[in-house]
Amino acid sequence: MEGRKLRRSLVLSISISLFLLLTWLHLPSSPENFIKKPGPTHHESDVPHHPLDPLTVHEFNKVRAILATHPLFESSSTYSLNAIALEEPDKELVLKWKRGDPLLPRKASVTAMVKGKSHILLVDLNTSEVSYNELGSTSGYPILTIEETARILEVPFKNVEFNSTIAQRGINMGDVKCVPLSSGWYNMPIENKRRVIKVQCFSMKDSVNFYMKPIEGLTVLIDIDREEVLHIFDNGRGIPVAKGIDTDYRYSVQKLRGELHLFNPISMEQPKGPSFIVEDGHLVKWANWEFHLKADARAGIIISQAKVRDPDTSEMRSVMYKGFTSELFVPYMDPTDAWYFKTYMDAGEYGFGLQAMPLDPLNDCPRNAYYMDAVFAAADATPYLRPNIICVFETYAGDIAWRHAETPFNNFKVTEVRPKVNLVVRMAASVGNYDYIVDWEFQTDGLIRSKVGLSGMLMVKGTIYDHMNQVPSEEYLYGPLLSENLIGVIHDHYIIYYLDLDIDGTDNSFTKVNIKKH
Repeated sequence: MEGRKLRRSLVLSISISLFLLLTWLHLPSSPENFIKKPGPTHHESDVPHHPLDPLTVHEFNKVRAILATHPLFESSSTYSLNAIALEEPDKELVLKWKRGDPLLPRKASVTAMVKGKSHILLVDLNTSEVSYNELGSTSGYPILTIEETARILEVPFKNVEFNSTIAQRGINMGDVKCVPLSSGWYNMPIENKRRVIKVQCFSMKDSVNFYMKPIEGLTVLIDIDREEVLHIFDNGRGIPVAKGIDTDYRYSVQKLRGELHLFNPISMEQPKGPSFIVEDGHLVKWANWEFHLKADARAGIIISQAKVRDPDTSEMRSVMYKGFTSELFVPYMDPTDAWYFKTYMDAGEYGFGLQAMPLDPLNDCPRNAYYMDAVFAAADATPYLRPNIICVFETYAGDIAWRHAETPFNNFKVTEVRPKVNLVVRMAASVGNYDYIVDWEFQTDGLIRSKVGLSGMLMVKGTIYDHMNQVPSEEYLYGPLLSENLIGVIHDHYIIYYLDLDIDGTDNSFTKVNIKKH
């Protein structure tokens, strides 16, 4: 009896886990299902206090109402608002603005797709006026919306040829997980005047780490707007799907296999609480620093008007007007058909902020961290809340910032020690298989350091080889053989920053000299 109860409980637990996993893996048709709507008691009543504060829930709703009556959208039932963000006032006006002054005019920049064409609109939230221009065919296409991504991933499963090749490979359709790759132009006549993207798929059988089980050589070219398969590249039927043995990264699974060796919990105690404050939701003050902080759909973290206090005059001296991660370019070095196009622009194509995941307290960020939400907009401009995507905290690793002690002669003894404590602003963006942990670190000596930590999974390539001694000497794999049937394709991560440094004002420049090739 006890055995049957145990088995029933185990089956139920596995079923619930699989249900939650599949719910997460298959993106919903609307962001409503996995992001929190702003509550009426907090975000609905928020108002901007600073010219650089992001758009509020009320302002997003106003943008939506204004555009609903605009001729461009009234004449079309097929459109999407791919990006909506604050159109920041001119720098000169922001620098002149002081707390207590009337807020500068608020405007929203909108990137829209209407009948397959890109448009840039500027919405004045004070006058409700809209100015816009249609971009030419050579200007490219806007960032993918969450809704578009969800619809794209459903398209292959409606295609007979796709279903047939999955069956012929002996893969259960219920185990197939697809991901959208770089959108663009692939030099095929069928792509003319279309917005297209390539999709590749993996097997989820026996491991949640589906990235280690690629269905190699199978690539689906999809028309994003028409939601149809244009072409299927099927060149890897002889390449087996890797078994994915011991690739499940979850603690619970590793513990069952006896692989998990946890360390004792570590915590930095602050009995009196943190030493920083956040005023009006975005102005951070700590030690001798103050700066404006906000979340952005594309850039993730934006630091603005960073100033440091002069220890001699007590005046706040400007250091940086604005800084953010403008792009993350990830090119893969494999020229074969299924890989040559993998040249990701993680911020521009997917949105660094849009891909930022809620931070896990005590794991992503320590005790006493301050968490900041973000308000973004769906494809119809409906605002939604992404909770806890930025955290602010103090860090101390036991290092010494400065010390001096006098040798105790003639009863004269002096010891002065100051701990090295820094302030960190953190975000973690999960862009497909990679997780980027972005830290902006402020030090009391006036230094700002930006760091990007890379975590997550490798993007691997399936192969017929199990061991290197099977590989012909004349064949180049474009990466090391990591394990049976898996190649780690060589690639780079280029992180590009926008830095508007105002060292004691705007009249300065930055030059790097003595550049050496390594």
